[in-house]
Amino acid sequence: MQFVVKRMTEEYAKQILTWKYEAPYDFYNNEESSESLNELLENPYFALLNTDETLVGFFCIGSAAQVPFGNTVGAYSEDITDIGIGMNPSLTGQGFGAEFFSFILSYVLETYKADSLRLSVAAFNQRAIHLYTKLGFVKKMEFSRGSIEFITMVKK
Repeated sequence: MQFVVKRMTEEYAKQILTWKYEAPYDFYNNEESSESLNELLENPYFALLNTDETLVGFFCIGSAAQVPFGNTVGAYSEDITDIGIGMNPSLTGQGFGAEFFSFILSYVLETYKADSLRLSVAAFNQRAIHLYTKLGFVKKMEFSRGSIEFITMVKK
């Protein structure tokens, strides 16, 4: 699969906000609200399309990729570029993750000249953690927000 990066648009954002993941990944479902729409449009979010112009996923960088509560426990105290991703739920669990995330990593490293990358993931998401580890990320820190545990992972 080949990918094209586009700036987030209202059309792409509205599509993303309708995505519904199956349990336990429904944790990542978004609510369709003006606040959620503004989050995607006013922060550095990017749409990832295939060559047929179909929206296959998105990514974000910077503080938009952080779990806000993590700042209170020092999870983001190091000056590292944060990255967050989301894949169209119709494509998850089909073996596209490595190709999808490798493309995003290459794009971000080349475009933003980042020395290191950090991501945050819910600890229950072993499928994602396996992928991130496979692509060179190592666990850095764990923290909880309510009943949800998060892990930050770093790739140098």
